[in-house]
Amino acid sequence: MALLLHGSSAVVLPSPSSSSSWVNPSSISSCNSSSPFVVGFSAPAQQRRRSSLVVVASQKSAFNMDYRMNRDFRDFRMALKEEEKEEEKERKEKPPHIPLDQRWMFEESELGGPDIWNTTWYPKAADHVNTEKPWFVVDATDKILGRLASTIAVHIRGKNLATYTPSVDMGAFVIVVLISWMDAKMVNAEKVAVSGKKRTQKLYRRHSGRPGGMKIETFDQLQQRIPERIIEHAVRGMLPKGRLGRALFNHLKVYKGPDHPHEAQMPVELPIRDKRIQKQS
Repeated sequence: MALLLHGSSAVVLPSPSSSSSWVNPSSISSCNSSSPFVVGFSAPAQQRRRSSLVVVASQKSAFNMDYRMNRDFRDFRMALKEEEKEEEKERKEKPPHIPLDQRWMFEESELGGPDIWNTTWYPKAADHVNTEKPWFVVDATDKILGRLASTIAVHIRGKNLATYTPSVDMGAFVIVVLISWMDAKMVNAEKVAVSGKKRTQKLYRRHSGRPGGMKIETFDQLQQRIPERIIEHAVRGMLPKGRLGRALFNHLKVYKGPDHPHEAQMPVELPIRDKRIQKQS
């Protein structure tokens, strides 16, 4: 006879080699459902009791093992949660890693400090806001037209500074912080000088757009009629062509005579380093 134990159920199977001795299933304690096994019984009652004690001991041992495993697993989960909280806290405090090819889109504070690998600087939107452009004033009396115009164009574009950026828009909607991007103002425009025979040989052409509408006049004629246009024409040719150049051209203020309406801007003298700009008498 054999007793099959699995979970909380017990089934008694008769053995053909044994006599008519039967085992009461109720005398055998049920085992843990996770430990199925088959116990053979062909011994007296003392051995059966010993076998039942072994089953109970194995059940208690399995229960204690499961309890320890559950306790260890619970402690492990709690430790894992604490570790995840620490990692999340460090991740919030530490800025995220940004690839080198995408760092130009972020501010320096977002990168976690200065970028020591990519030293290329490009002005951000914050560099164009809430800034005041300096105003310069220059007297055009007896100054060579070309050299004066090139000096003005350099200061209007900001090419005299290390932070010069050729593609930055200085239009009406953006105020660039670069201090070299400035407004130049001309006075005594009618006294600007030219070298050689340009006063009579230099020609200015304009067209009305109609057939036969070409108008040609010399430097001397245009200076007598509209002296401001001579300097505007020279500076416009030295600015970039396009909407950036059109915006920069608005920063040039040319006036006939020594007076100008920009005293509130407190303009300073335009620095001129070219000694050949002044016409020698």
